[in-house]
Amino acid sequence: MSRIKSLLKIQDLTPEDLSFIFKSATDFKKNRKSPSRFPLKGESWGLIFSKSSTRTRVSFEVAVRELGGSPMFLSAQDIQLGRGEPIKDTARVLGRMIHGAIIRTYAQQDVIDFASFSQIPTVNALTDEEHPCQILTDIFTFEEKRGAIKGKTVAFIGDAACNVPRSWVFAAELLGFKLHLAAPEGYQSTVGNRQTQFFTSPQEAARGAHLLYTDVWVSMGMESEAATREKAFQGYQLNHELLQVAAPDALVMHCLPAYRGKEITEKLLEERSQEIFDQAENRLHVQKGVLDWLVSP
Repeated sequence: MSRIKSLLKIQDLTPEDLSFIFKSATDFKKNRKSPSRFPLKGESWGLIFSKSSTRTRVSFEVAVRELGGSPMFLSAQDIQLGRGEPIKDTARVLGRMIHGAIIRTYAQQDVIDFASFSQIPTVNALTDEEHPCQILTDIFTFEEKRGAIKGKTVAFIGDAACNVPRSWVFAAELLGFKLHLAAPEGYQSTVGNRQTQFFTSPQEAARGAHLLYTDVWVSMGMESEAATREKAFQGYQLNHELLQVAAPDALVMHCLPAYRGKEITEKLLEERSQEIFDQAENRLHVQKGVLDWLVSP
């Protein structure tokens, strides 16, 4: 009997797992108009979202459907979770009815508990601690355009204490690339490793980088801190000045939504819109690769 696989955090993966996911994503992207494999045929997958979304919801719903399955979107208000039912009880019920779950929520422990009690494949589609599917997509996009990321340098500019840079930290250790995190005091990552360097200067972090990356300054659920955060992050913006000190062929990425004039300039986003929206599209293909990996023997 094969083990039940889940993707709850980047650390769940091996380099061999990543190779499988990326190869699968490449194949699904290439053959989207004439697919020959439907690994979720006849299956029903639940999308359990406590946080709203555009790219995550649409990409996963389309992915499940195009892989032959039936997606079922369940917001917290649609099910008893919204009325205080423990996650372990919801998990034990849904585990008897659906074949897999994709969860976008606040607490990392919720996806861990759901996977444990449901005993079905479970995907972390975002928590406050990690965003593994986003980082897999980002790495896939980089390698699609520039080749292997191993040995390269990624510079993240902005709020380094949130879920996206935290997942970048774990990915850097897994794949052997350098990660520069530039953030003001009080907003630096609480996790690191031998591949990670911390900076307060965006210019120093961006120097020689092969990828410049940013995210919003005010993450979902932090709206009450908006004024304080926008003041703290002044100067932590992706712009042409940073691009000039990066590697000559540096890519620019943003996981979206983007607030032009804040974490990235309007001019730079539009000039690099091809790579940024290729990155967004690749959520679909990589998430197909993840789902294929989850149900593979």
